[in-house]
Amino acid sequence: MRKLLIVDDDQALRRLMRVELSDRYEIIDSGEPEQGLALALENRPDAILLDLRMPKYSGYNLLQTFTSFGYTQSIPVIVISGEAGAHTREHCKHLGAAGYFEKPINFDTLRLFLDMIATARQYVQRSEVRVRLRVPMKLQGKDSLGNSFEEMVTTEDVSLNGFLCASSAELAAGSIVEVYIISNAPACTGSARIVHASPRGASVRHYGCRFIEKSGPWVLQ
Repeated sequence: MRKLLIVDDDQALRRLMRVELSDRYEIIDSGEPEQGLALALENRPDAILLDLRMPKYSGYNLLQTFTSFGYTQSIPVIVISGEAGAHTREHCKHLGAAGYFEKPINFDTLRLFLDMIATARQYVQRSEVRVRLRVPMKLQGKDSLGNSFEEMVTTEDVSLNGFLCASSAELAAGSIVEVYIISNAPACTGSARIVHASPRGASVRHYGCRFIEKSGPWVLQ
């Protein structure tokens, strides 16, 4: 039976989750967020359900730890939160959350989602470690309107072959940018494709970029 880790300070909700999901999962749960990482390392669950708001602790910090730490980053984290709003959902997504469900939980939808990610994990093996690292860079290329742009950005995380960053430029998924690492002597690292772009309309958009060509040094080798 697959394992499911639940980290939520609401004891009644944890009990309800156990009732609703224990027919499909072996449930491990805790109301102490500080124990979350230790339980994940000890039990290696197939998925994690995580509350955002817990006394004296930010679920955002624990989410970021789960999705950036080498031993847990391959485990899907589904945020369960009483906070509504596209901004919170989008922020969790960029921190690496696999899904976001508002309270009260629709358990039928949650079961379907858990089944979906369980199936996906059988066929998709994450091949790269992501590191939370802020690297100053310059991007240049063409925006979604075909106009030339050049902008200074800072990465939010990096991997061997890509990075996540925020930019005010409107860039289309699939477009190509030139990447320069900023140092005493700025050097062109190479060309990267925009593989993920957050929805249009925001003043700052988040982009997932993957190198298609490297012509210079990168922060991970």
